[in-house]
Formats: sequence, C-alpha cells, structure tokens
Amino acid sequence: MPETVSQKKCRILLDAMGGDYAPLNCVVGAVQAQRSLPNSEIMMIGKKEEILAVLQSEGLTFPESQIIHASEVIEMCDVPTQAIKNKKDSSIVVGCKMVKERQVDAFVSAGNTGAMMAASTLIIGRIKGVGRPTMGTFFPSQSFTTIFDVGASVDSKPRHLVEYALMGSIFAREIYGIENPKVGLLSVGEEETKGNEVVLETHAMLKKSNVNFIGNIEGRDILKGTAHVVVCDGFVGNIVLKFGEGVLPLLKHLLKEFAETSLWNKIRVGISKGVLKGALKSMDYQQHGGVPLLGVDGISLIGHGSSTALAIKNMIIRADEMYRHDIVGKIRNSINELEKEG
Repeated sequence: MPETVSQKKCRILLDAMGGDYAPLNCVVGAVQAQRSLPNSEIMMIGKKEEILAVLQSEGLTFPESQIIHASEVIEMCDVPTQAIKNKKDSSIVVGCKMVKERQVDAFVSAGNTGAMMAASTLIIGRIKGVGRPTMGTFFPSQSFTTIFDVGASVDSKPRHLVEYALMGSIFAREIYGIENPKVGLLSVGEEETKGNEVVLETHAMLKKSNVNFIGNIEGRDILKGTAHVVVCDGFVGNIVLKFGEGVLPLLKHLLKEFAETSLWNKIRVGISKGVLKGALKSMDYQQHGGVPLLGVDGISLIGHGSSTALAIKNMIIRADEMYRHDIVGKIRNSINELEKEG
C-alpha cells in the first residue's frame, strides 16, 4: 500500500540566519527539534561556516549533509520586495524555492516577516482559488481563540475574509482538535447591522458559507474565547496581536512595582511566582513557535524575531504537525468547493 502523508518522513528546512539571535538560537533549536522528531528530517540553510561554528562551540552534532549553504541574508531592516529581487542567494529566497520545487515539505524562519510573506506568496505561490494568503495565530483567552488575519494583508475584501474563515477553521480543527470551530467576525458591535461596508458584506457571505459562523463579535469577546476563529482584516488583527503581546510585560511590571512597595509584598509575590508562571504559560509565544501563512501552496511558518531556541524548536514541531495533517491539501480541497459554490 502507498504511504499516506502522515507516514512519510517530513523534510523541514529551517532558516538558520533568521532572527535577532541567529544563528545560535536557530541551530540549538534545530538540534532539539531533531531529537523530538526522529521520523522527520530537519535541515538548515544559511552561511554554512557560521552554522558549523555554532555546532562546534555548543558541542552539538548535526549531519553536515543536512546543512545547505546560502551566501546572503535578508536583514530585518531590508525592504522585502527589493531584498527578494537583489538577494537571490539568501536563505529565505532559496528556502522558498526549495518548497516550490518540492525538495522540502516545509520552510520555517524567524527572519524578516515581510520578506517571508512576500517570498512565500511570490515564489511558492498561492493555492489555486486563494485570493490572499492569511497569517494567523493562537491568542490566549478563557477558552480557545485564533485570529486570522494578523498582518499578511491589509484592506482585505469580503471574499478574502471568507477565505480566512475557511482556512482558519481547518487549522483550528486539524492542529488544535476543535471540532466544528466557531467563527466570529470582529466588528464594532454584535448586531448584524454594525460595521463598515466590508464587515457588512462579509457577514452576509459568511452566513451563507459552510463554516460555523456565530455572527459578529467585539474586541472583549476575543479574551472571553467566544469564537474559536476570529476573522478580521490584517491591519486590525496586527494591532490586536501587538496589543496582546504587551499584556504579559505589563503584568510583570505591575507585579514588580507591587513587590517593591514593601518586604511583605515582595514575599507574597515571590510565593505566588511559580503559580503565576504556570497560569500564564499560554501567553508565552515560545510555546506556540511561529505563525502559519495559510493559502500558499506549501508549508510556510514565520517566527518572532526574538525567537529563543525553544520557540524555534516548537516552530519546527508545528510545521511537522501541519504536514502530518495535510493542511495544504485540505485547504486546497475546501477552496475548490468554495469555487464550485460560487
């Protein structure tokens, strides 16, 4: 019998030059991921001599045959489209080409987010029928929440938002095991008549779609976990995401301030530190690795620029999960059905 996707060895390529602490955190994370994924093949791409130097300095072993040399690096400050055009031997450009040519099954990078999105869209290409790819992420809440889109596209049209709902539902179901995920449309009010023209038209289209649409939701509903998949334009979603990223540092700051008011308060904070750390674990981006770019014809994951080795490891593991669950294939089939329904 032919092998199913879940039985095949997943080939995951890591951009070893991506991120503020590359290549150190990338190399360490890749080695850790390989230990966790013995049935997958982890590969690294970047300046080979720098990768080998890290392996030597950290006392780590990794097959040299699985290290691909790329002479250029797209820096965080580079303009994405220009960098893709001018740095053709960069780790991001070569990595996306390898996905396109099916030399690898997934590409992950904590490098320049704009360059990763542009290269994935232009080089790997979109799934037929997808208007715009979407970038989504897990968001801490009282239940379970993901948000699509968080910055891949701004000024999205209603059709694009419907696609985000569809792709986000597949991701929530397959990766997080949420059966029939509830989809909410982010707006300025719960009423069907609230919102701008794009939201109003999207609402009408989602009502007719085959996703589990529960209607409009407001900003406070994100933290309540009212919807499993929150749909919004990337401009709005990115602001929500960045606002959310600032909550944990604020809590730490407030606790520090409180502890400094007295010795007794310092003791109280110290006693509760372990409990708080466990309770707030879901807010730690390291646990979730990177965010998927859904709608491209291959697996592309984008990590936080300040990714630790743990975040890199978890990003690679998430890529493996996406491959095992055939996320790209399931999105392709669903988009085809959407096309047939008009």
